[in-house]
This record gives sequence, structure tokens and C-alpha cells, in this order.
Amino acid sequence: MNIVYATDRSFVPAAHENPQSPGVWKKVLLQRADLQAGNVQMINWARLPPDKHFAAHYHEDMQEVFVILAGEVQIRVAGQTAVLRRGDTIVIDAREVHQMSNAGPADAEYLAMGITAGAHGRTVVVPSAIQPGSDRGAD
Repeated sequence: MNIVYATDRSFVPAAHENPQSPGVWKKVLLQRADLQAGNVQMINWARLPPDKHFAAHYHEDMQEVFVILAGEVQIRVAGQTAVLRRGDTIVIDAREVHQMSNAGPADAEYLAMGITAGAHGRTVVVPSAIQPGSDRGAD
């Protein structure tokens, strides 16, 4: 897992802008070297309501990137736990078991992007670390 906290990155002028008077500023979250080679399998805008979580699972050959758009989440990846907020980004490698829960009072929203190495990123659900429940968020 690789976490990029939004507060650790600064906005810089976009490459196509005049650096003396840029029209747009960017915050580089990830670059090509941060991601596995493959094909984009999906880009989803997901919503995770308060007190909900998605099932613990992994993807056989798909790397997954989450960018938090709103709210606060707790994510557990391969036994490690982190809290992510607006602008934070996490890269979860293939076969890393992960589970996200809403850690705030409002809906959490995030972009989920999957990059498959070629075998279509099959998802495997594993016994949940959060008890009980069959509720699952979008991932």
C-alpha cells in the first residue's frame, strides 16, 4: 500500500501553463512509476454512508487507487490501518486484502480506479474484519 496525504503535497502550475501566471494549478498525487503496467479496468465515483463499510476483499491482478473526495474513512490494508480525508490517495496492490469503513458522520465519497495486469481483476471476498453485516459499499 502507498498512501499520499493531500496535506503533504503542494499545488504547482500545470506543465502547459505560464509559470509566472498560471491559469491552473495541480497537485501531483501519483505518476506512472507509482502504478503497475496494465489497462484501466474501471473508474467509479463511490459513496459510503455513515456507519457502513465494504466487504474485505482483494483483486487477483488489479491494482486499485482510491482518491477521497469528501468525508473521512478508515481503511485497512494487509493488516495496516489508516484514516483518509478529502484529497488523500491510496494505492492498493493486487492481492492486498482491503476494507474501508466510513469514519465520519456524513457520506464519504471517493473515486476508485482499477488497473488490471490483464486477467480482468477478479475480486475475491474474504472473511470480514468488521462484524457483523452484509452491507457493502461501492468499490
